[in-house]
Amino acid sequence: MSKIGGITDLIEAGIKAEGIRQKAIAGNVANMETPGYRRFDIKFDQILEKALASGGDIDSEQLEPEIFQPLNTSLNDKGNDVNLEIEIGQMVENSIKHKAYTRLLAKKYRQIEMALGD
Repeated sequence: MSKIGGITDLIEAGIKAEGIRQKAIAGNVANMETPGYRRFDIKFDQILEKALASGGDIDSEQLEPEIFQPLNTSLNDKGNDVNLEIEIGQMVENSIKHKAYTRLLAKKYRQIEMALGD
């Protein structure tokens, strides 16, 4: 992958991951009262960090976010581990990351347009 394509591919992978995380959070909140429901989360930051640390070319297929259940949070009396305050905190953090990724992508496209003399 080219340097320009590589950077935009990384940013686009981040945007995709944050979109998937937003859906996971929404699902967690929707199932907050479901007995026995265990929350879901997304692994992406660790995957991105590992890919960047490898130092070589990064294949965008390596940057697929992983959906997982942490299973490390305490259960309520219904056997459910969704905590609304934690989910809202995750949603705020996710929104900030998503905004950062979209701003970086817009900046990269502006740089490309300037380089092309538009």
